[in-house]
Order: sequence, then structure tokens, then C-alpha cells
Amino acid sequence: MNLHGYLRPLQHQHTVPITYRFKVEGEELPLNGLLGEEIRIDFTGEKACIYCGRPIKKTYNGGSCYPCFRDRAENDLCIVKPHQCHYHKGTCRDPSFGETHCMQPHVVYLALSDDVKVGITRKTNQINRWIDQGAVAAVPIAEVPDRKTAGEIEVHLAQTIKDKTNWRRMLKNEIADKDLSDVRSSLMSRIPARYRDFFDDRREVCTFQYPQKKIPEKIKPLNLDKENRIKGRLIGVKGQYLIFDCGVLNIRKFCGYKVKVSI
Repeated sequence: MNLHGYLRPLQHQHTVPITYRFKVEGEELPLNGLLGEEIRIDFTGEKACIYCGRPIKKTYNGGSCYPCFRDRAENDLCIVKPHQCHYHKGTCRDPSFGETHCMQPHVVYLALSDDVKVGITRKTNQINRWIDQGAVAAVPIAEVPDRKTAGEIEVHLAQTIKDKTNWRRMLKNEIADKDLSDVRSSLMSRIPARYRDFFDDRREVCTFQYPQKKIPEKIKPLNLDKENRIKGRLIGVKGQYLIFDCGVLNIRKFCGYKVKVSI
């Protein structure tokens, strides 16, 4: 079984365990049934922008060429700092993108991947977001009308709860013994009064299980720029990582790389 083309993010579906598909351009390969199998990924040396398709020597922000990184709304600074959204100022790189992605209902959530973290995402994208982060549990704590408001609440809560995941601990299943419902209840008094009408304490905690045959004892990042060939036995998939017996490969980091995949 072989695939040949440019890498795209892993596709997934919320089942028990999560169902994963390895995507190379228009082709997809079911991954769950390949646990325990040897997989070889050869990097051809070619890269192309995931947005415009032009050949490039270097990717930016997970697969962009520099012009797309500089100009596209998906790569604006406010994507990583949503409280700085400038749609209302009329300076959005692409107002139509702002309308469909930023001026839409968002949720502020708590996720447990290694420890409890706070984050935000569009309401329609929350399950995908939690799986991409390798969360074993997640729960919305507030629903707001737009991305900027969600970002403001996140910044406030990040003063007491972290907003980053320790990806090494996440992949080793080193998860804090904390109850998200209890943490959510403790946050009510910390949310400024102007945001409390958005707070929601009625949501159920959503849980996730990932396809894994073995938990790696050590985490060795695999790098297609340094290793043109990666060959190992697939022992798990979590977040956007393929977990091999020889190391872990962050697929999102190498989107736009042209590869040959052999089973």
C-alpha cells in the first residue's frame, strides 16, 4: 500500500477510540488498522504552499509560502492572539474570512491533555480542536458571539490557568488527576462581571480515547528536514502526532512536504 503527494493534517472522527486517516492531498489512508505495522515515509525534498500550491524552499506556519503567510487572514497575528482581533477596525486582511471565522459563535473551554488548560475555538469546530490537542477530556465554560470576546476571556483566565499543552507529557499520557467540572465551578468568581452572562455550567464533559498499542517511554521528535526517511512501527496516534517505536512525527508541522508513504 502506497501514497504519494503533499502532506495534509491528519483527519479524525470522534469514535471510541478516535478514528484517524492519514491524508496526502486527495488520498486518505485509514490508520487505526495499521497499529503495529511498519510504515516508511520518504521526503522527496519538494515543498509546496498548502494555500496557493506554489513550489517553495521553506514553509511558514504549518505549510504557507511567505506571501500567503504575510497576506492571508488565516496567518494574521490575531489568530494566535484573538483578543487583538481587528475586524471591527476595518483592517482585517480578508473581511469575508472574518465574517465566517471570527464573527461567529465561539466557546471558551477547559481541556485536559497533560494538565488543565484554557482555550477557545469556533462552536462548530470544538470537537476537532480538542482532538487535535490530544485532550482526554474537555468542556465548554462560556459561549460568546465572536472570537475577540472569547480571546478576552481566555487572556483573563490564563493568568491562573495555563493556555499551552506540554506535548511531551501529553504523548506519554502523563495526565493530571483533575476534575474539569470542579475546575470549571471554581472559575466563576474569577470571570469579570461583564462576561458572566456568557458563563455556562450546564455542559457535560466530553471524553476521548486514542488508538494506542503502547505508550512511549521517551519522546524523540522526528524531523523530515533532517531525516529524509522515517521508518518505524506505528504504536499510536494522538492529536496530530504519529507515534512510532522510533519517535514521534508532528504531521501538522510538515504540511506541504511531498512524501512517499509505504506500508
